[in-house]
Amino acid sequence: MSEPAAPKPGDLLASIKSPSDLRSLTSAELAQLAAQIREYLVQSVSRTGGHLGPNLGVVELTIAIHRVFESPKDTIIFDTGHQAYVHKLLTGRTDFSKLRQEGGLSGYPSRSESPHDVVENSHASTALSWAEGILREYQRTGREDHVVAVIGDGALTGGLAWEAINNIGDHADGNLVIIVNDNGRSYAPTIGGLAHHLDALRMSESYEKALAWGKKKLLAHGRPGEVAFEALHGMKEGMRDAISAGVMFADLGIKYVGPLDGHDEVALEFALTRAKAAKQPILVHVITTKGRGYTPAEEDVADRFHAVGRIHPETGLPVATSRFGWTAVFADEILKIARENPKVVGVTAAMMAPVGLLPMKEVFPKRVIDVGIAEQHAVTSAAGMTFAGAHPVFAVYATFLNRAFDQVLMDVALHKAGVTFVLDRAGVTGDDGASHNGMWDIAMLSIVPGLRLAAPRDGDTLRKALREAVAVEDAPTVVRYAKGALPDPIPAAESHDWGDVLQATEAPEVTILATGAFAGVGLEVGSALAGEGIATRVIDPRWLIPVNPQLVDEIANSKLVLTLEDGLEEGGFGSSVRDALAKAGHFTPVIARGVPKKFLAHAKRDQILNEIHLDADSLVGQVKEALQKL
Repeated sequence: MSEPAAPKPGDLLASIKSPSDLRSLTSAELAQLAAQIREYLVQSVSRTGGHLGPNLGVVELTIAIHRVFESPKDTIIFDTGHQAYVHKLLTGRTDFSKLRQEGGLSGYPSRSESPHDVVENSHASTALSWAEGILREYQRTGREDHVVAVIGDGALTGGLAWEAINNIGDHADGNLVIIVNDNGRSYAPTIGGLAHHLDALRMSESYEKALAWGKKKLLAHGRPGEVAFEALHGMKEGMRDAISAGVMFADLGIKYVGPLDGHDEVALEFALTRAKAAKQPILVHVITTKGRGYTPAEEDVADRFHAVGRIHPETGLPVATSRFGWTAVFADEILKIARENPKVVGVTAAMMAPVGLLPMKEVFPKRVIDVGIAEQHAVTSAAGMTFAGAHPVFAVYATFLNRAFDQVLMDVALHKAGVTFVLDRAGVTGDDGASHNGMWDIAMLSIVPGLRLAAPRDGDTLRKALREAVAVEDAPTVVRYAKGALPDPIPAAESHDWGDVLQATEAPEVTILATGAFAGVGLEVGSALAGEGIATRVIDPRWLIPVNPQLVDEIANSKLVLTLEDGLEEGGFGSSVRDALAKAGHFTPVIARGVPKKFLAHAKRDQILNEIHLDADSLVGQVKEALQKL
């Protein structure tokens, strides 16, 4: 596939260098611009991969926001940031040829890219707290600029959003506009009481009539002018019944407007203009269609092309089918376990298909629970399930478990609850950038009393680790694995309670503890060292937390130990091995190698590993240098 073309000279999109350029366009030109943006997104993202569906759904909304508000003077925050591609285009970032690749644009807002970006927030439900904090300081310092938070209805399933709304309701005045982008979905369809509430607004007969009446009046009278404002006021009056259904927000102290057609730029612009003039916190409820304007996305029932790899733009079909992945193995094995053990219940936080619980849901619909974007609730609810006799398996991206650490510690571990956490996308994930790398869990969870954590190296050891984890009824267990395709099977030369020996040797001078996704790299390093006459043994410990005392005794007589992990170098598995050796009275030197304690820029996984010297060649050099110093 060739690289995606930049916007063509003469196209309206090519003429937009900043949001101010939008304000001179006519209604017809805005419609033309929206079509060009959708075409550009489809052609570009199909070549690079990325979040396509969410951005196709917010084209008119983003145009209207930037015509009414003055970014970056007015602060615009996108929650979650995967709906900010259109915002990037309208703020002068039109080269998507390296989207989510090293040296290219991030897949999320990024302060390093533009002053128009505020929050790098691939973790949902944070925008309202950011907005409330910014508003509070603006008010304290007398600044009258506006704060605009664009939040998807799925993100409103997160508790943090409601904590923010509670505080926003205390602001009797203030230039804050909350835009609820209601497409009925987060990743998959939005669940819970809030979703039902918004559905009621969507399906209101008065809403449908008012939209038709208001649009007719606005188009008849043109734009701008007092007559159009009167038409919008009439539209509001005609929607009185629907607005009254938004009493929930009004009771919280936030004025409610809507619901509005999120693909009618005219109606959106006038509604936002009135909201801007309100001088008080106001919530604008906007209904959009995820994947709008791209037939393959609109017809994709599962997630409306929420995130795609490289696809054929004409059909939406994948360019290439990736190898059988880690998630697919988990999906297959957890279903087998569920058939055998009726106590097993699956739990997901709005990611049922991506984490592999959909097959189990299809067979056992009452035994897979989707709590929405609410990881804290998921963990504590799982603790409650164990009290009632279940064994919950909470499958979640590793980066998102960070949000529920207190619940893991105080609700699960303190109560010795048999909950299994399955951490997908653990370690360096690459393309999605700093907030998506799942590299924090080993160090974070190592302080949790009683918790056990496994890092399988291939499909077979994943199946084995999952079964061992689910068998534990009196403590939390964790199984973590990487993003993407599985490696080829890595057989053990010897298997012991303390781990699998992958490369054996007599009287090893160097022992490599190669964990999880680094098993293959460990073997490369071991073979290279052995080829230079250095007796090297490679061990996969399988279970990293806690460090097995038998493993400590086994490696104590080595001249040097190298640990490799797809997690933080500080406070991780290698640090625990070093501490365990010292506690047992051994002084074997340990080179603990993992990910440095810093936020990693987006790039391919292999590129990142090379940059942080976790490739095989670099590691061989580090071991040889250390041996020379002994």
